Amino acid sequence: MSGNKIKDRMKEGKKAYGIAMSFYSDELIELAGAMNLDFVNYDGQHAPITPETIDRFCRLCEGWGVTPTMRVPDQIPSNILNYIDRGIKAITVPFVNTKKEAEAVMDCCYFAPLGHRSYTSKRVMRFGLEKDLKAMMNRTNDDLMVMPQIEDIKAYNNLEDILTVEGINVFAGGPNDLAQSMGHPGEPNHPDCIKVTNEGTDKIHAAGKYRNDDVMVSVDATLAVRDSVAEMLKSGNGILPY
Repeated sequence: MSGNKIKDRMKEGKKAYGIAMSFYSDELIELAGAMNLDFVNYDGQHAPITPETIDRFCRLCEGWGVTPTMRVPDQIPSNILNYIDRGIKAITVPFVNTKKEAEAVMDCCYFAPLGHRSYTSKRVMRFGLEKDLKAMMNRTNDDLMVMPQIEDIKAYNNLEDILTVEGINVFAGGPNDLAQSMGHPGEPNHPDCIKVTNEGTDKIHAAGKYRNDDVMVSVDATLAVRDSVAEMLKSGNGILPY
């Protein structure tokens, strides 16, 4: 078993299950652990985020045996490094539109020989208790998963080149941003957008790689509360607190 349950499930031919959060909650992380889920994901692009939040997020996830994952806010290497140095095991990277951008992301995420990630936080090196530094760096590389978001028509036009980047096996999407880039803002289900997405998915699968929803399933915590409240208002029945 690795330090990344998503990668473990992939090797088993199974999907990983988790909770997605756009707000921080110790209790939801504990709930994920108590229910034997595989991961918790934090949205660092559209939700309030600080390195201190992610540091605490990773500590709670590790303590409860769930894999900490997040969408990072951008492709700036120092930002990405700050979050993976807290202990994040899988990152979704927004708006990766070219092979060059994908290669740059991989370069800042992985230690040599895969990349040139800067060495490293005290958490990753277990506060100096790690003595075999080569083994630690190899294990950190093995545990990390990088998932570019293909969410612009430029990315789909460059997808065949992006798919040749070594080490990237899972790709996320972004239907609303794709629709906007194609001149259909607010219409992610427009036939033109669906066609581009389906053709892109076929290319990803033909290359022996995956969409994120091929390997990961999650419940969005905010939307789950919204839907439960809507059901309560409709039926007049709440959920028992025990």
